[in-house]
Amino acid sequence: MAEKLFVGPKVRSLRETHGLTQASFAERLGISTSYLNQIENNQRPLTAPVLLALSHHYDMSLSDLASADTSRVLADLKEALADPLFRDTNPGLQELKMAASNSPWLTQAFLALHQANRRTNDRLMMLDDALSAHSNEGEERSILPYEEVRDYFHYHNNYIDELDQAAEDLAKRHGMLDGNRISAFQGYLEDRHNVRVRYIEKPTQDQTMRQFDEETRILSINAAQDTPSISFLLAHQIAILDYSDLIDNRITKSGLRSEAAESIARIGLANYFAGALCLPYKRFLDVAQETRHDIDRLRHHFGASPEQVGHRLSSLQRPGARGIPFYFVRVDRAGNVTKRHSATRFQFARFGGACALWNVHEAFEAPGRHLVQIAEMPDGIRYLCVATSVTKFGAGYRAPVRRYAIGIGCELSFADQIIYADGLDLKSDAGVVGIGVSCRICERKRCHQRAVPPIDRKLIVDPNKRQFVPFDLG
Repeated sequence: MAEKLFVGPKVRSLRETHGLTQASFAERLGISTSYLNQIENNQRPLTAPVLLALSHHYDMSLSDLASADTSRVLADLKEALADPLFRDTNPGLQELKMAASNSPWLTQAFLALHQANRRTNDRLMMLDDALSAHSNEGEERSILPYEEVRDYFHYHNNYIDELDQAAEDLAKRHGMLDGNRISAFQGYLEDRHNVRVRYIEKPTQDQTMRQFDEETRILSINAAQDTPSISFLLAHQIAILDYSDLIDNRITKSGLRSEAAESIARIGLANYFAGALCLPYKRFLDVAQETRHDIDRLRHHFGASPEQVGHRLSSLQRPGARGIPFYFVRVDRAGNVTKRHSATRFQFARFGGACALWNVHEAFEAPGRHLVQIAEMPDGIRYLCVATSVTKFGAGYRAPVRRYAIGIGCELSFADQIIYADGLDLKSDAGVVGIGVSCRICERKRCHQRAVPPIDRKLIVDPNKRQFVPFDLG
């Protein structure tokens, strides 16, 4: 055997299954009782002669004894101990092997307990969703098509490989990686599809951004929009004309439950392709790494908007060429999360507003600035959070103006690759802000911004004492 085989618990289990004492079992194997005792306690490895004896008397093979169970248990232990719950625990590989070999039942109990804890947290999230999704009359409503599609992208890590690859391939074949993308996209539509693009001055209250007439083959674009928006709309039209079969095939496999959800998903997938065509994967990843993920430099390099850059950063999850896992979020002034995409473990509130202590809300108060925050979620994971405000102007004095705050973030372990972390003391606890997913499931006891009590904690109300929040948590 190339490696020493320590399988004491399995040998002991075999002996006990046959109701034998150590003395009688050792005699049958042709070894001493003390030697058997050392094997069963993993103080001595199993030798070839003992293995042959086991095979002869009990029809046991090497594969029966050296199964993949220990490897799987080790992998499960490593995954469990990576939970921030055990962030102060750092056992070595040998220690984990000893635990898995010497105490298999205790190891399995630990893993089962950890899984139970994770399931409990998942149930709390689901309960929070259910409470938030009730109507004013108290009747539970079905998930809306828009929310169903948002979850579809979320559970695919915001990366759709076949569309991303197709967009990058198209950009390479037709010289769309650099230069004036509006000219390149418009020329492609005219040459390949005989589509003429017209830029129209719309009335200030007209919210139409793009309109395609299939009969006349005219694509009308609202001329009041900025360059990044026009590029995106042209790329969206290319997706619809060239890749509808690819998109429809994806819709067929999606399992979406309504025609409305499928229609929304079809637009969402075309938008995904458009983003990938405007910001081709490999070129964007290279520049992102070169600039240390500087949003402004990426925006200027690709002629994109901050929102387009943030969204693209959250989708760099191609197998074999992954970027840093980012989340991307867009929030309106009321605190509603209008867009959320994530390749991280960061958890968003599915309904209602996000945590008031998250810097994405503060961005409205500092237009034009990038706000940087080190935030810690209740699970102990820390994130580098970058937020800024964006304003989308219309054309004309009376045109509607849309204002949002956008945020990107990644786990703090990637901070050395992010320009916004420069100058921060990443090891200090002093500047860390504790945030949460939703007040209903946030376990923090001393949050001065708590809106509602958590659903799983006992409330303690002292009539003789008043704090910012009028209750304590048990």
